[in-house]
Amino acid sequence: MSKLSDRINNLAESQTLAMAKKSRELQAQGKDIISLSIGEPDFDTPQFIKDAAKAAIDNNITRYSPVAGYLDLRKAISEKFKRDNHLTYTPEQIIVSTGAKQSIANIILSLVNPGEEVIVPIPYWVSYIETIKLAEGVPVTISTSVESNFKISPEQLKKAITPKTKMIVFSTPCNPSGSVYNKEELKALAEVIIQFPDLYIISDEIYEYINFIGKHESIAQFDFIYDRVITVNGMSKGFAMTGWRIGYIGAPLWIAQACEKMQGQFTSGTSSISQMAALEAAKADPSVTVEMRDAFKKRRDLVLAALNEIPGLKTNTPDGAFYIFFDISSYFGKSYNTYTIKNSHDLSMFLLEEGNIALVSGDAFGDDNCIRFSYAAAEKTLIEAVKRIKESLAKLN
Repeated sequence: MSKLSDRINNLAESQTLAMAKKSRELQAQGKDIISLSIGEPDFDTPQFIKDAAKAAIDNNITRYSPVAGYLDLRKAISEKFKRDNHLTYTPEQIIVSTGAKQSIANIILSLVNPGEEVIVPIPYWVSYIETIKLAEGVPVTISTSVESNFKISPEQLKKAITPKTKMIVFSTPCNPSGSVYNKEELKALAEVIIQFPDLYIISDEIYEYINFIGKHESIAQFDFIYDRVITVNGMSKGFAMTGWRIGYIGAPLWIAQACEKMQGQFTSGTSSISQMAALEAAKADPSVTVEMRDAFKKRRDLVLAALNEIPGLKTNTPDGAFYIFFDISSYFGKSYNTYTIKNSHDLSMFLLEEGNIALVSGDAFGDDNCIRFSYAAAEKTLIEAVKRIKESLAKLN
């Protein structure tokens, strides 16, 4: 009999982190593994942000911080929301957390009761479903495909809503598909949601600055839905600050206060040093992120062109983030030696063991027909990675 709680026994391990761990183990054994499994920019944190952190240490800003975050940082985030998103959130409506992952957990644990439903479009970021389950909520998924550019329609959304629906959670730009909802698409979804007075939206916008089609759009911009939206963002992706662990929300005041209460019992305020670094990031002109965004776009085009030369793969053209979520279902049923490919997990393990290339199977994101390829790596590494995929898949028949 297990001595662990049912809660932890029923919790799935993050498959992105699991694949990264397996890759490191194989690399430690001397294998030449190309790991494209984790969602992390391969750029360095900008120097002006690192300098701010060093100054914070020198100035002894090393004590407990307020649970919600330093007021100066929350004021800067408030100004950022106005500048970049035309959203009005007072500092009191902003809660700074130890990464956007904690922000999302705070919201779900604060709003979702046992048995209440949370709509999650497929493909979804790996932690959405498990966090809903931790809150004893019921995930309700909506399927998409490469043909629909991995976006849901208003009709699909309306069909998924029931009297038990409490929330919808989605990301734009999306992890893992890279899909970006435009203003018209977001308004159409908002017009469905507003018909249901007890339905809230978590809009995960962590990839805001890695957008290849122009202006990022936030669903909270529509006045008629603003009071139902919790906007989630952070510093990890746009400023290459994954290890600094800074996320934040803008929310209706009562939700922000609930998240502060929740966080006060879990972690209290996040790292004082990280917050001082984040202050400079929040105040920075977004143009400082353009060089990295343009590099990602160049890589996207390079990888897409190479993947599209491989027979049997289906791709869309992702408009943001740094992933390609390609359909590999044409390889199901094929074999090589002792391998028989039945699903995305089988194929990802085949590519790891036969091609020394680590990707994440689509079942982690709710779509077993696909595999996620992160192009957050040097161009020569990406070229070699696609070469290994092509050579490995050619062995299957």
